[in-house]
Amino acid sequence: MRKTAALATALLLSACATAGPDYRPPQQSAANRPSAEGAFLSAKGDAFSPAPLPDRWWRLYDDPRLDALVEEALGANADLRVADANLQRAEAVVREAAAARTLSTGISGGLDLSRQSQTGGALPGVVTDNLGLALSYPLDLRGKLRRAIEASEADREAVEAARDAVRVSVAAASTRAYASVCAANYQLAVSQRVVELQRQTLDATRRLQRGGRGTAFDVSRAAAAVEASSAALPAFTAARQNALYLLATLLGRAPADYPREAAACTSLPRLAGGLPVEDGAALIRRRADIRQAERAIAADTARVGVATADLYPQVSIGGSLGLSGPLEDFGSGDSFGFSLGPLLSWSFPNRPAVRARIRQADAQVRADVANFDGAVLEALRQAETAMETYARDRERAAALRRASDAAALSAAQAGKLFRFGRSDFLDLLSAQASLASAEVNRAAAEASLVDDQIAVFLALGGGWQRDATAPQANP
Repeated sequence: MRKTAALATALLLSACATAGPDYRPPQQSAANRPSAEGAFLSAKGDAFSPAPLPDRWWRLYDDPRLDALVEEALGANADLRVADANLQRAEAVVREAAAARTLSTGISGGLDLSRQSQTGGALPGVVTDNLGLALSYPLDLRGKLRRAIEASEADREAVEAARDAVRVSVAAASTRAYASVCAANYQLAVSQRVVELQRQTLDATRRLQRGGRGTAFDVSRAAAAVEASSAALPAFTAARQNALYLLATLLGRAPADYPREAAACTSLPRLAGGLPVEDGAALIRRRADIRQAERAIAADTARVGVATADLYPQVSIGGSLGLSGPLEDFGSGDSFGFSLGPLLSWSFPNRPAVRARIRQADAQVRADVANFDGAVLEALRQAETAMETYARDRERAAALRRASDAAALSAAQAGKLFRFGRSDFLDLLSAQASLASAEVNRAAAEASLVDDQIAVFLALGGGWQRDATAPQANP
């Protein structure tokens, strides 16, 4: 009795020692540096705000049509459906790993017809039955199964983070496609106004020619200016249609079923204030790819424990019940048997191989930590780059607006001077050409600003959060 109690105590004590290291977030990582957690260097001026980034940042544009399109994309996008399926698979792997710690059963049975060759007896011989029930419960004294469950749970969380990263990309791509439609229509309208101004000049030139004040050369030069500006119009139409086709694909539709209501957008999406960017610490917490990299460290740390547990015996409690014997004795006491006791397995002869697997797992964790640092640094670089680009493009757009205003004034003055005979027609055409170029460049710069804003939001990692009332994927 004392020996049995001592053995039970030893088993309980050993059960408290789980093989391998417990996971702790890397303390010396790039994510914990003050320079990584502080304010962004590029987020200066009234273009930015330290306010928290909203979960659904596209609503900052206050465009119900855009809101509806993004929500539709988040519910129907093909890439997101793949990501949801991958998450469901990872959840099933967790359940499979957890099931390894439960009682396992096995049932066997059969009938056997045999006749010993030396008896010379007539067929059919002797019919015997064999029916058994086996039970096994793992004690998991060194925590191999617990570590395997930890690894699968961390893997599931990494897959969930990957799914969230897809949501971020889909939200940004849908917003960008819609903005591209609006930008193409906006640039088309600006170019059409330029063409209309040049047509008016062409008509006036023809009237002057008929009145004897102009020449055929003046008319041909004015017509050439109209045709040169008109040549740019089809490209804007194509850009709008291609953006609509892309938007349809993001919404899970065929290109022919593109959203007709989006084609009517003629003004660029506008923000009421500066871009809310918070700081580096908020970015690190929010970015789904950083979370995915951190969860990979946790999963592979648990796998170190799985490999380490192979240095120790694996013990389970097993039992079996069975009936075996001639068929005519089925159910009798002589045919009944049972067994009960611990089952031991141990790869003791292969300890060098186990040590090698432990070193492999350790090396993988170190690689994961380096990958995590790389993900943090790359996320910070992307955010700084996107903000710097946006800030400088705002300055460029402001300069082009001033240039456009100056070109409009110059063209108006040239028109008056020409009508009063104080300048020649070439000066007028030159001024209108400068206006056309300035207007087109200004429109392109303003359209580019919207794309820059979306790039900032994408770099900040917003858009993966789900509403509490949103339908969840079925497990």
